[in-house]
Amino acid sequence: MPRTPPPSGPAQSPAKRLTPLPPRSALGPAGVRGAAPTHGAATAGDPYLPGNGNGGYLALHYDLNLDYRVTTNQLRATATVQARASMRLDRFSLDFDGLTVDRVTVDGVRALKVSQSARKLTITVVATIEAGALFEVIVRYRGAPHPLKSIWGEVGWEELDDGVLVAGQPTGSASWFPCNDHPSNKASFRIRVSCEDPYTVVANGTLIARTTRSGRTSWTYEVKEPMATYLATVLIGRYRRTDATAAPVAQRIFFPANLAREVAVDFARLPEMISLFADRFGPYPFDAYSVVVTDDELEIPLEAHGLAIFGRNHVDGAHGSDRLIAHELAHQWFGNSLTVVRWQDIWLHEGFACYAEWLWAEAGGGPTADASAAVHRTEIEALPRDIVVGEPGPHDMFDDRVYKRGALALHAVRRSLGDDAFFGAVRAYTRARRHGSITTEDLVEFLSVHTDSGEIRRIVDRWIYRSALPKL
Repeated sequence: MPRTPPPSGPAQSPAKRLTPLPPRSALGPAGVRGAAPTHGAATAGDPYLPGNGNGGYLALHYDLNLDYRVTTNQLRATATVQARASMRLDRFSLDFDGLTVDRVTVDGVRALKVSQSARKLTITVVATIEAGALFEVIVRYRGAPHPLKSIWGEVGWEELDDGVLVAGQPTGSASWFPCNDHPSNKASFRIRVSCEDPYTVVANGTLIARTTRSGRTSWTYEVKEPMATYLATVLIGRYRRTDATAAPVAQRIFFPANLAREVAVDFARLPEMISLFADRFGPYPFDAYSVVVTDDELEIPLEAHGLAIFGRNHVDGAHGSDRLIAHELAHQWFGNSLTVVRWQDIWLHEGFACYAEWLWAEAGGGPTADASAAVHRTEIEALPRDIVVGEPGPHDMFDDRVYKRGALALHAVRRSLGDDAFFGAVRAYTRARRHGSITTEDLVEFLSVHTDSGEIRRIVDRWIYRSALPKL
């Protein structure tokens, strides 16, 4: 989530064209097409992020090779993007901002034309890419990466006092690599980062290689599951590493040495928390879970694919941030494995994550979910009734009412169905949509069919699509 509150394997060689040449009747003289060149749209068409995403193709895999100097904030990088054309392309674009492009090739051939404008890298190809064809783009670039301004604050690559943090939600990925930056286009990743010793690099996925030479270490991570670009992250710092119990999944915690005691206390119950959510939501969706605690203070914690990030102000050695730890962990199911197709449905991420806070409190002997729901409904009742959770608008999509009313909607469905039916349906849903893309209608339809209930649609309509506040 934004920093401002309220809150695979090696790169493959260029792929062969998959679409055969058209019949000669479709060609002009000497076999030249008569149709005008086609250009991929410079947007995904999402009104919440009108300048983000791109049309004409889907990215399938990103291979990022980053050579970074922490002391000077200088980056030299190569991004290889493997994609499939969804239309005939002579020109297409990638989201990219703030860095200088040195060279672009498409299937090994230097691009006919490359232009950079605010947030976009536009590429004109020498040979037309046919609809359905696989193609590979290689971009070499350099510069001093920095966060990008947005209506939610600054997002993207950010220097810490002694290291780096990347917080990409919702528009920050373009600050450090060229991409199709929209959650509807998930892809696999390989991220290789080289930097000075003695820094540790943490990124999404599995660490598959680590090599040291001449005082610099290269760290290579691989993400096999489809991942939204905004969830891609790199963290660099002087971290210690502790491996927690492997049950129910491997857990790694990275932290500054001066916070060792506080971290040991505050994350001691992480295995228990993962077990609870696995019971309620279904098996943990990735191979491991990592936690990074920075030596800097952060406004809010951050989730990323397979990991969560906290500031030193979020650990106190007294379990003062259990609610936040639960919230970010729940995003591994809702947000990272199951990802919204469009940002207006963000309540599907934040409503489940907020509800997970109530479930953890209930399991730990704190307030029941019923009690938490009652308290938060009362708090919302005192706020303006000027927001519709299912269509909050871009300025309000991170409003706390989206989070809390989303959780209240889920609690209302749970009370209607009963625990066994509700959690059974949620587990079936996370299994059926694992690593996929979702919408509100998709959730409503699935739960309604799975439970044979006609009430779910009416409950969601009252809580999500109307501004009036329903009774519990």
